[in-house]
Amino acid sequence: MSKDWPPYALHVLDAIGKIDRIQQRGDLTQDEVLHDATLRNLQTLSEATQRLPDALKAQHPGIPWAQISGFRNILVHNHLGRIDALTVLSVVQQHLPPLAQAMHDLLAGHGQDGRGPGG
Repeated sequence: MSKDWPPYALHVLDAIGKIDRIQQRGDLTQDEVLHDATLRNLQTLSEATQRLPDALKAQHPGIPWAQISGFRNILVHNHLGRIDALTVLSVVQQHLPPLAQAMHDLLAGHGQDGRGPGG
């Protein structure tokens, strides 16, 4: 198995952290800038998950890996349509916490926890 995957897991965690900080600034369903910033970070983390080895993803069957990849395609290719803010909020609230936990678990199994100093 390739050993070059940890930076992608860390990238996912970084994007989730940014989304958490965006959420602290206000309601993405009411603020276009927060909505757009969240979409950008969802795109980033979705792309990073595509770089994780399938064998590692298989260790976390509860994570909807194919849907994450599909969501990335919607984010990237939906140029004319608006991505529904309530859908984005649902993704953030329901799917990011288990994804973050999966990344921490994978990194811990690799000798890293991704939490940084004091994390």
